[in-house]
Amino acid sequence: MLGKMSGEKTGSKGLHIGLWVVQVLLAVTFVGTGIWKLVTPIPKLAAIFPWMGQVSPVFLYATGVLDALGGLGLMLPMMTGIKPGLTRLAALGCALMQLAAIVFHLSRGEAGNTPFNIVLVALSLFVFWGRRTTAA
Repeated sequence: MLGKMSGEKTGSKGLHIGLWVVQVLLAVTFVGTGIWKLVTPIPKLAAIFPWMGQVSPVFLYATGVLDALGGLGLMLPMMTGIKPGLTRLAALGCALMQLAAIVFHLSRGEAGNTPFNIVLVALSLFVFWGRRTTAA
């Protein structure tokens, strides 16, 4: 997996490894969160994060689907060598999704819920930036 994938350009080996580590961590986070939102009963979710019980189920499930798809998009294109440039778009999509989450929480007076979202934005943008040189 850490070897040279088809469609990759040359770049720093350390950057390449760092990008894979971040991509795996982000993928686990996004896919895990997405699945968690989709399979856990809403009352159980709301007991942990009250906002999840205060939005429509369609909105909550849509965020779960987008989380899972974003996480898969961070890994599958580069792992398979099929359209590896899509990884950049997935990273950008994940960053935009987290920016929307920050705006959502700030609009509800939940600034305390945003630090993790900020970290996810930064890591997603790192992948977006880093894969500009290593993804076709």
